[in-house]
Amino acid sequence: MELAVDDEAIKRNPAKARGVKVPAEKAGRVVAWSDETVFRIVECHPPLYRPIASVGAACGLRQGELFGLAEEDIDFDAMVIHVRRQVKKLGRAFVFALPKNDAERTVPMSEGTARTLREHIEATKPRPYTLPWERLDGKPLAVKLLFRWTDDKHILARTYDDLVWKAALAQAGMIPMPGKDARGRRQYTTSRDTGMHALRHYYASITLADGVNIKELAEYLGHGDPGFTLRLYTHMLPSSHERARKAVDARLARLFSTFSHGTVTEQAADRSPTAPWEPDGGTYTDEPGIGL
Repeated sequence: MELAVDDEAIKRNPAKARGVKVPAEKAGRVVAWSDETVFRIVECHPPLYRPIASVGAACGLRQGELFGLAEEDIDFDAMVIHVRRQVKKLGRAFVFALPKNDAERTVPMSEGTARTLREHIEATKPRPYTLPWERLDGKPLAVKLLFRWTDDKHILARTYDDLVWKAALAQAGMIPMPGKDARGRRQYTTSRDTGMHALRHYYASITLADGVNIKELAEYLGHGDPGFTLRLYTHMLPSSHERARKAVDARLARLFSTFSHGTVTEQAADRSPTAPWEPDGGTYTDEPGIGL
């Protein structure tokens, strides 16, 4: 249910209550796609919509946040993306609204992502697009939306899923090619694991693998509780054994180097077992006569 809320398939979790303790999760672990899988899916998008999937994989934005992304949200100087809004459905209409958890956030932007967005902006010349803010009768807000349909309208999540996303999955071999329903419309066989939310899981996997910590990842993904991020992705954390070894050797190099001038036995032979060697003579102040 929490993942369904995160996907914005439902507005709130009907099974969540403050007075009820949630039992330990027994569901399977989230499995991140491989690099090659993501490459294939992005390449199977029509060129105009390819940046949507690219930025999704490279920044971990939710689907509605991608569709609400505007040119003024991209800071090429600071190399960050400001996630300030989403396109949200209210009944049969749409509004601009704050991202999930009603919180804006800032996500780091890689050089490759910046190049992709620069090229897209240059090719499409984003123009102001207006939707009400938060409510159907809310104040109109105009922003230069980056991603639009060819008729200049904002992108609808369900239409994108049916016409673009699922078609790319089928071409990439992730799902079967579509059949036809009784009205002759294309019908795809999909699962929760093949939704666009999988790009967020991919983003989590590659950032964790390169050392981004859970607190930072929670901020980038827009999770209100880093504990949720940890529970969701703890199995993706890389083994820390080798990093721990390197950290210890790096910080204690001077300490360990003192032993490189001779073996412990050789160093011990250089002094009398009863001779004090510490700055204070090796005597405990509370037990006179005892030397080290």
